[in-house]
Amino acid sequence: MAPRANWKGILQVAELTCPVALYTAASTSDRIAFHTINRATGHRVRREFVDSDNGKPVERDDQVKGYEISPDDYVILEPDEIAAAVPDSDKTLAVSAFVGCGEIDKVYFDKPYYLSPAQQTAAEAFALIRDGMRRKGVAALAQTVLFRRVRTVLIRAHDDGMIANTLNFDYEVRSAVEAFHDIPDLKIKGEMLDLARHIIDTKKGSFDPTAFEDRYEAALADLVKAKAEGRKIARKQPNRAGKVVDLMAALRESAGIAAKPARKPASTGTRRKSG
Repeated sequence: MAPRANWKGILQVAELTCPVALYTAASTSDRIAFHTINRATGHRVRREFVDSDNGKPVERDDQVKGYEISPDDYVILEPDEIAAAVPDSDKTLAVSAFVGCGEIDKVYFDKPYYLSPAQQTAAEAFALIRDGMRRKGVAALAQTVLFRRVRTVLIRAHDDGMIANTLNFDYEVRSAVEAFHDIPDLKIKGEMLDLARHIIDTKKGSFDPTAFEDRYEAALADLVKAKAEGRKIARKQPNRAGKVVDLMAALRESAGIAAKPARKPASTGTRRKSG
């Protein structure tokens, strides 16, 4: 069964238009999810909104949005007022510019979506835009209303389709200045830098997403299965803190380990006779 599109609209490049559809590219829906349970009864706990002053439940129709302008002083916004503030959507993903694929800092990347033709008749126009961007090594910047918000989107060619990444706005991305403020200005050189380069060279590889396991998710799955089957759960011992070692000594030891080829496991099977 084909996946359900999150959004359908028109990709527009100058006077060229193409009906397109967005599909979720990354999702957390397959992660293990827990419910809150009343330990005494085994029943699920229901969440309820109560007044912070008198503790009484507040009915859904009496719940409104409020923006705090000072302690305990709120501007109340009615649902129809918020709805009126949402920009109108013309379902057009209008390309404003083409930029180099590596030009945008990935800290601005928000969520990825797959972008594909919304109908068979759009395949030719879609392929023209996709292959044109691929040949020039560029990505497209566009804006549209997605999920009730104006969003900036970066569109790149990807296999037979395209990837559309929503981008964070400038005000949403925090400056790195405070996070990096206390890092001392050190210039590493000489043998220490040579050893670091050597270790990096010997550890070069390529990214294979299947090689990385979500160990927390796997541990939770094992835990749930063991509890459901009534099996005893083994407690893991906490990792001991590593010893503080000399940086140069650690680099030399790491370089030595990295330089050694991996041993092949000894064969334990019997050799088959020929003929």
